[in-house]
Amino acid sequence: MAIRNVVQIGNEILRKTSKPVREFDEKLWELLDDMRETMVKNDGCGLAAVQVGILKRIVVLDVNHMKMELINPVIIDAFGEQIEREGCLSCKGQNGYVKRPKEVTVKAQDRYGNEFILTGVDLLARAVSHELDHLDGVLFVDKVIEDYKVNKGKGKK
Repeated sequence: MAIRNVVQIGNEILRKTSKPVREFDEKLWELLDDMRETMVKNDGCGLAAVQVGILKRIVVLDVNHMKMELINPVIIDAFGEQIEREGCLSCKGQNGYVKRPKEVTVKAQDRYGNEFILTGVDLLARAVSHELDHLDGVLFVDKVIEDYKVNKGKGKK
């Protein structure tokens, strides 16, 4: 396993759409292991492959002590909303309030190509939504509610 460099905002690769994974082999497993190690080293709770310069539809997560790998993930259902502060390993020093679903259900594959369905609420729903945005070239800074902090608690937004 190896720690990989995390691509930072301004690098055009972060704005590209990631491609589906077709080969479930040792090369993929090595990438997944490297991504997990990189995420942990950088104190993250999620990391998309594009964030380490690989345009593949791959996400690793570590939320509430649950370690997950999502390959070719697709959100199949979303419910409710939550607005919380987010940051990103690819946007060091930046954070802001973002509206996300309160609950999401995704269909994905594991490292062996087996399909599964995962439903997450609260932080897991937020993390899944955030990382899946990366796969389509969307960053959390694109979704920040600019005046939310100012209006928070005043019945606005």
